[in-house]
Amino acid sequence: MSNVPLLLFREVSKIYPLPAGDVVALDCVTLTVMAGEFIAVMGPSGSGKSTLLNMMGCLDVPTAGEIYLSGQEISRMSDDDLTRLRRDRIGFVFQQFNLIPLLSAIENVEFPILLTTARAESRRRAMEVLSAVGIEAPHFSHKPGELSGGQQQRVAIARALVNDPDILLCDEPTGNLDTKTGTAIMDLLAAENRRGKTVIMVTHDPDVAAYARRTIRIVDGRIT
Repeated sequence: MSNVPLLLFREVSKIYPLPAGDVVALDCVTLTVMAGEFIAVMGPSGSGKSTLLNMMGCLDVPTAGEIYLSGQEISRMSDDDLTRLRRDRIGFVFQQFNLIPLLSAIENVEFPILLTTARAESRRRAMEVLSAVGIEAPHFSHKPGELSGGQQQRVAIARALVNDPDILLCDEPTGNLDTKTGTAIMDLLAAENRRGKTVIMVTHDPDVAAYARRTIRIVDGRIT
């Protein structure tokens, strides 16, 4: 296994200028993530958890400091290059599912790869990952509103996995689910980690964080 970190943050800060005064969302964060880790990020509301996740997912760039992905600096990349990185190497799972309401489950899953993959192959891949996350074939054609919350989150995870990303970023993945369904979703994420997927998850729930192998605590933009 390579000794090069999958993700490296070096003295990363993010400052949002506002009329009432600058808001420091991240304050000189240095962090190393190796391939295959399962990390929980915890902290109070407003501590910088979501900003940290956005930086990891190439959704935002730092005000200061450097971010590296597999040894390549990404903190100064163009928007187009960052878009390609997100498409090819990063999968996102959100608390609100963020499925497209007018598309079926299988169409939601294949949507990220339609521009880069032939239609027959994108459909085959979407069916494969939907089955892998426990969605049965009769539900492939159902729209999100016709699925339970747990099924919607499974579809969202399938969408995140369809490109076989290096990193799976999860923002409160069980926040809208009951305890039993949330446990099933966490078992699914743990299984993906055992297969070698790097999982980084923001959560406020200690029981959910217990699935991770490492917990990062952030307060006032600093890792404690």
